[in-house]
Amino acid sequence: MTKYQPTDMFTVIDSNRRLKLIDLQELFAYRDLFAFWIWRSIRVRYAQSALGVTWAIIQPVFSMLVFTVIFGKLAKIQSDGIPYSLFSFAALVPWTFFSNAVVESTTSLITNANMISKIYFPRIILPLGAVLAKCVDLVIALCLLFVLMLGFGFTPTWKVVILPVLLVILILSAAGVGIWLTAMAIQYRDVKYGLNFAVQLLMYAAPVVYPASLIPSEWRYVYALNPLVGVIEGFRATLLGTHPIPIVEISLGMLTSVALFLTSVAYFQSKERLFADVA
Repeated sequence: MTKYQPTDMFTVIDSNRRLKLIDLQELFAYRDLFAFWIWRSIRVRYAQSALGVTWAIIQPVFSMLVFTVIFGKLAKIQSDGIPYSLFSFAALVPWTFFSNAVVESTTSLITNANMISKIYFPRIILPLGAVLAKCVDLVIALCLLFVLMLGFGFTPTWKVVILPVLLVILILSAAGVGIWLTAMAIQYRDVKYGLNFAVQLLMYAAPVVYPASLIPSEWRYVYALNPLVGVIEGFRATLLGTHPIPIVEISLGMLTSVALFLTSVAYFQSKERLFADVA
């Protein structure tokens, strides 16, 4: 009689396995599922919406209009010598991506609790896929930003080569925060309920409606530890030429975003064995 081996039919998850960062080999093995999950997230967002991709334009445009009236016209916030509408929209493009990606990523495990309790796959596919799916909205908003720039008489310069670096920082930051929160939210449901409120508050911790030049110089480096500071100020510097490229802010933002991402993955891995039990 052949002795039965559990691994012949099941994938055995060792809860005592050594923690490590993302298993690229395992992700590659599940690449079809990863790609399908990203495509599904995009399709569900647009196919089941009456306005479709228009939502990727409506959200930042309406926010720009509101900010222009309240902060530009009434509060008369400085805008580095450029029209406030363009000044704010250059910040809303990365901020809208970040906020939406974090919200979608944080709720990804909760909304798919039935799936993670029945089958095995790398759970990190869910929050990562939610963030990458939002890149479609980011591309659409970027295209609209370039159209607005041309409308206001601004043309991109050689500084635009820095833009891919800023996008990497932005995506790493969103993924890092999202993975941290999704691992916490599935165990502590308070995270989900307080998320939208926290995201609204975080907007004012970044130079979305005001320039970073308003921050006192002695606090500038501490302020720049927020990776969105370097991203937003980098967007304005590279695309609108409001000031020289903020190398220090971008460098600090890169360090923070990498640290956020790596620590979030480590925390996610440490909690992964509990997801099926508490989902």
